[in-house]
Amino acid sequence: MPRFSANLSMLFKEVGFLDRFDRAASAGFKGVEFLFPYEWDKDELLERLHRNNLEVVLHNLPAGDWNAGERGLATLADRVDEFHEAVALAVDYASALGCPCLNCLAGIPPVTQDPLKTLETLVANVRYAAEETAKKGIRLVVEAINSEDMPGFYLNTTRQAVDLLREVDHPNVLIQYDIYHMQIMEGNLIRTIRQNIERIGHMQLADVPGRHEPGTGEINFPNLFKAIDDAGYSGWIGCEYVPSKSTEQSLGWLKEYL
Repeated sequence: MPRFSANLSMLFKEVGFLDRFDRAASAGFKGVEFLFPYEWDKDELLERLHRNNLEVVLHNLPAGDWNAGERGLATLADRVDEFHEAVALAVDYASALGCPCLNCLAGIPPVTQDPLKTLETLVANVRYAAEETAKKGIRLVVEAINSEDMPGFYLNTTRQAVDLLREVDHPNVLIQYDIYHMQIMEGNLIRTIRQNIERIGHMQLADVPGRHEPGTGEINFPNLFKAIDDAGYSGWIGCEYVPSKSTEQSLGWLKEYL
């Protein structure tokens, strides 16, 4: 049976971020994840986790200036030192929060940057992050994101993510497989998951189109969840969707799984 975590950057936005931990626990979640924890004090986050008997299962490395359109530092050849600082900050937070997995966003490289330099920078940065996270027993994942929602993002398909893992050649880096993004980019979800199950370290979901909860679009989630189970996946699946109504009202699909 899949284990589902609440992505607090997307769900329970009816209340402030810190109050979303309470809402997630009340809804029956045991795990939570989020994009970036860095504007909140670690002790404050820990208090919310402990109070609600929750565990953090994933968060992202710092991704640069998100409000300015930056979506990751790992491909930026002139900001390697900043990437190293971002890794250190992420490891610090993950260690304090007991988070076992960090997501490294490849980012949007400048169009003027040489493509070979982009790949060289990404491989070296991911290898560095894999080494640093391994020292603390934290797993690193990389994610492919669809080119419609995030034009210019460097990784768009499962094949590209697999190729990157081969180039990096480090045992501590796996794929974050996002069902929503990959349905848009390539379809064939069940076959792709089966073929790459040993490379997948985390999953996330939303339906297509609209990025809403399961049951609002074209994906046959009961079939997909069974196939994920049958493939032997024992990790978490993050609920990273935009509720089509209130968050609590959008969780009807989840009741049989919690």
